[in-house]
Amino acid sequence: MQPLKYLILTFIIPLFAFTSMHKYYISVTQINHIKEKQSVQITSRIFIDDFENALRKRYDESITLAGKDEPKIVDDYIEKYLKETLVIKINNQNTTPVFIGKEYEGDIVRCYIEIEHVESIQGLEVSNRILFDVFEDQQNIVKTKINSKQKSFILTLENSKGVLNFN
Repeated sequence: MQPLKYLILTFIIPLFAFTSMHKYYISVTQINHIKEKQSVQITSRIFIDDFENALRKRYDESITLAGKDEPKIVDDYIEKYLKETLVIKINNQNTTPVFIGKEYEGDIVRCYIEIEHVESIQGLEVSNRILFDVFEDQQNIVKTKINSKQKSFILTLENSKGVLNFN
C-alpha cells in the first residue's frame, strides 16, 4: 500500500496544483435578414448567471432570472440593457431594434430582437458590448446570415465593433 500512496503523492497531486477551473465568458448573437418580411431578426444567447450579474450590477441587486413568478420589470431591464449594449447600424443608418421577448433553456437565456422595414443590406455595423461591464475577458460571437451569405466575427472589450459589407 505504501508504493501506491507514494505514487499518488509524487505524481497525481502535483497535477492538480497546476490546473485550475477557468470559466469562459461568451455570448452568441445570430443576425438574420429575412428579405420576404423586410426584417432583421436577432437572437442573443447569454448564460443566465452572467446576465443576472450584469442586470444586478446596473439596475437591481435583487433580480433573479428564470425564477418562478418573475416580475415584469425583468423584461424592462433586459430590454434597456440590450439597447445600451447591442447597437446595430444598417447601411450606415442607426436602427431602432424592438425587444420581442426571451426564453430560458437550461442555463441559457435567448433574447429575441427585431428590426423592421429593412429591404436590403449592403453594410452592417455591430457594436456588441454585452457583459463587458462585468467580465474583462468576455467574448461576444456575432454570426450573420445576410443575402444568403454567412459571416461571423468575435468581439472583445478591446474590439467591440465589427463591420461587414455585403456588396
